Amino acid sequence: MANRRRNLIILGLVLALLAASVYAITSKRTVLGLDLRGGTELVYQGRPTPQVPEVKPEDIDRAIEIIRERVDSLGVSEPEITRVGSDQVEIGLPEVSDSQRAIDRIGTTAQLYFYDWEGGPGPGNEANVVPQDPDVADPYERGYNRLYDAVVAASKQNPECFQDLCTAKGPTYYMFDGDSLQPLGEPSQKRSDLFVPYDDKKPPGAKIVAVPQGTVVVEAPPEDQTSTPEVDESQTGQAQYFVLHDRPELSGDEITNPEQNFDPTTNQPNVTFDFTDEGQQEFQDVTRRISLRGQDAYFQATGQPASNASVNDASQSSGSFAIVLDGVVQSRPIINFVENPDGIDGRNGAQISGNFTTTQAQDLAEVLRIGALPIELTLISQSTVSATLGQEALDQGLKAGIVGLIIVLAFLIFYYRFLGVVAGLGLLVYAAFFLAMIKLIPITLTLPGIAGLILTIGVAADSNIVIYERIKEEVRHGRSMLSAIAEGYKKGIATIIDANVIILITAFILFVLASAGVKGFAFTLGIGTIVSLFTAVLFTQAVLGVLGRAKFLRSPSFLGAAGEGRQWKFDFSGASRYFFAISGVILAIGAIAFATKQLNLGIDFESGTRIQAALQEDASVDEVRNALTDADIDGADTAKIQEVENPDFGENVVQVQGKISPEQTTQVGPVLERAFGLEGGQQGIDSQAVGPTFGEQIARSAVIAIVFSLLVIAAYVAIRFEAKYAVPVLIALVHDILITGGVYALVGREVSSATVAAFLTILGYSMYDTIIVFDRIRENVPRMPRAAFTQIVNRSMSEVLTRSLITGLSTVFLIGVLLIFGGETLRDFAFAMMVGVASGTYSSIFIAAPVLTEWKEREPAYRSRRARIKEAMGFVPTFPEDNVVARIDEVERHVPAAAGDGVTQPDGSEAAPAAAGAPVAVAERPAEEAPERRAEEAAEASTERQVEAERSAGEAGGPTPARPEAPAKRTKPSGARKKQSRRQRKRGRSR
Repeated sequence: MANRRRNLIILGLVLALLAASVYAITSKRTVLGLDLRGGTELVYQGRPTPQVPEVKPEDIDRAIEIIRERVDSLGVSEPEITRVGSDQVEIGLPEVSDSQRAIDRIGTTAQLYFYDWEGGPGPGNEANVVPQDPDVADPYERGYNRLYDAVVAASKQNPECFQDLCTAKGPTYYMFDGDSLQPLGEPSQKRSDLFVPYDDKKPPGAKIVAVPQGTVVVEAPPEDQTSTPEVDESQTGQAQYFVLHDRPELSGDEITNPEQNFDPTTNQPNVTFDFTDEGQQEFQDVTRRISLRGQDAYFQATGQPASNASVNDASQSSGSFAIVLDGVVQSRPIINFVENPDGIDGRNGAQISGNFTTTQAQDLAEVLRIGALPIELTLISQSTVSATLGQEALDQGLKAGIVGLIIVLAFLIFYYRFLGVVAGLGLLVYAAFFLAMIKLIPITLTLPGIAGLILTIGVAADSNIVIYERIKEEVRHGRSMLSAIAEGYKKGIATIIDANVIILITAFILFVLASAGVKGFAFTLGIGTIVSLFTAVLFTQAVLGVLGRAKFLRSPSFLGAAGEGRQWKFDFSGASRYFFAISGVILAIGAIAFATKQLNLGIDFESGTRIQAALQEDASVDEVRNALTDADIDGADTAKIQEVENPDFGENVVQVQGKISPEQTTQVGPVLERAFGLEGGQQGIDSQAVGPTFGEQIARSAVIAIVFSLLVIAAYVAIRFEAKYAVPVLIALVHDILITGGVYALVGREVSSATVAAFLTILGYSMYDTIIVFDRIRENVPRMPRAAFTQIVNRSMSEVLTRSLITGLSTVFLIGVLLIFGGETLRDFAFAMMVGVASGTYSSIFIAAPVLTEWKEREPAYRSRRARIKEAMGFVPTFPEDNVVARIDEVERHVPAAAGDGVTQPDGSEAAPAAAGAPVAVAERPAEEAPERRAEEAAEASTERQVEAERSAGEAGGPTPARPEAPAKRTKPSGARKKQSRRQRKRGRSR
């Protein structure tokens, strides 16, 4: 009654949770990741600056706060900004397709400085600009046409830091191509950072030029010199580069309230701002100095006092100051000494004007308002997913999940009949609970997350399979339905917990160490495993417990338990050498493939860029390459460009893959749009760019995750079983990984971060089957005290082989669904899983158990058992029930001694010799029954042996041996047997 009440309470709780889950599913919105809804993902790495020589956690935290404010100003809904590792920041921008604007807004360091152009705080009011030739007219207006020339000129300056005003704490390094003299990447404060995009090696023929401390090179973009609308020199002109003494007058820390406004005279967008109290005075001081210098220049040129000059005359002699943001001159306003004879009052603020669009002015104002980043951020990975491809991936993932659930339900019902119906009901409840948790937590659902969701269906199904196979065993042994259910759950729960703990360990390690895309898979896999334990154990047990007394459950065939079940009569241990040979051949083929073809590492590990573009016009590969090359896209000449088929994306889809930096990836889309047009504008581009630093991190994390998983799993097995069980587990897992890797090398499929997730999931699934096998071995060891270990393993394997095959088959169904209905990412993941599950099922049966057998057979106890069996029979049978072991102690107790041995009967006569063949045959067989039943059978067997001995002696013609005066020691009867004896005595007295 108590159990029935407990089951009803559990069912009531499940119904309440189910109602709440349905409400959450219908009322809450699902948060979709970028790969399902489209958007841009950026990964930045923090680098030291002169002000912050070492990147610390608090610097990353401050950078994240500033980035969050900048992202909010973009109007992005539900951005995801997280720290990755110790020095990286990952930014997810849903539904943002203009990745270049996002990069310009988010990654800008925003180091703003004000320089006196023709003068400065140096000795004798020396000009900050270092002219090419001081003797030419307007020397401070003549810049260099190439960055290389300006950097070479700057490298010849003496290092200095006048009054500690310089913005760099050491030299700045530039790298140029030796032939074209074009810059290779951005300048860096560390020479080694220049080589990061080139696998940490200096490119052949590259030139490194160092600009000493105290000197900077700035870029002055071209300006529109005329009012002719047909010609815009800011678009067609050439930028100039100037060499400056690094002696800024003010910095961005001394401005406040930057806003986008419009110039009242020209109506052009500009940025206005105010100064801090200290900044107001410094600004007036520098503008006063520039104004006075302009008055002196006017007097020297005309001989007239400045008071006689007009505004136009003054503009010819007035000096200027430059507003420089991150090495680029944003504006160079003139301080007209007629309009501002005493400089500009800092209390009135100032403005930055130039060839801005309204959007550019707004972005600049926001960057200045939020402030400068405390560290330098380097873009190391960038990916953009179009909304079209995101929706396609979502549809494919949902279809795969629904079809996979239907197939598993159909299989369970077909194989387990009514038990399958209960399991299906549990899977539906599981699906409802899981979806509700995704919406309530909320979990950002990604494409790898959908893969994790689908695979947890297999985890839940496997838990049911383990228990139901146990129930079927108990039913075949003659138990009642209620007893079989209770015993099946009792014996199966330990196996399920062990197997699911392995899955949870794998998911946790994945979540902690893997990249962001894989984290979604790991999180859903872990959450799904926990939920499946509740539905597959508590809920289904409650349902069966309530229905256990129903008449329709009394038929074994209604449970799929009719007959004796599949009996496997195979010498698994004896055939191990053949399995080892098969594995050796497979591994050898894989090793040859590794050595000759190697792994086809994707851009996740090798770094690089993959771009798909849906063109409006049909274009050949050469036309696309020429367009990119003409736009000075680095790596375009060596990139792999091909036409690909993707009807859901467009008709004319081209793919560009090569060594293009993340910074330049955003330029490819606009180039292709101008040349050929894009379907849907920015929605017609899908890109992924991974810098070498990020690729190295992914590779390093993958190796650490795999090694750490192996060690943790081995430790858990050693604790739950014994230390010797852990070594076969490690061998089997390494076997699975090597085989899967060998297959990848053989077929040439690309290895991505999703493949790493599959590898680690393979560990969990391989362990699932191994735990099932080892758990039955552990259970059979005390039940077969005289059997050789090979016999224990063979018996255990024959009992669980069907179960292992069915659990693997249910997983294969789900993986097959991913292969058929999943997109490109899911198919890659499913392929690795398919190979791994096949290898894992094979290794758990034919590798792990035989390796354990080879080791355990060397223990003294098992050597002794094997020797006794072989001595008695001449060979060791495959299964323990075939043993016939001579037990000398049994002979001495129950068989009369031979004549002349000095053993006499109670009447003084000698005992007659035993008949030929008198040694007792003891058959070893598994004890499936409860301990009290085993004790009862032992007593009955002892009696039968005594009777047989007496019969043998009688047939030999000798006297019947006397029974021992003292009875043999009996097993103490259990409480159940005591009650039964008392009932029998009462019935006897009543008669």
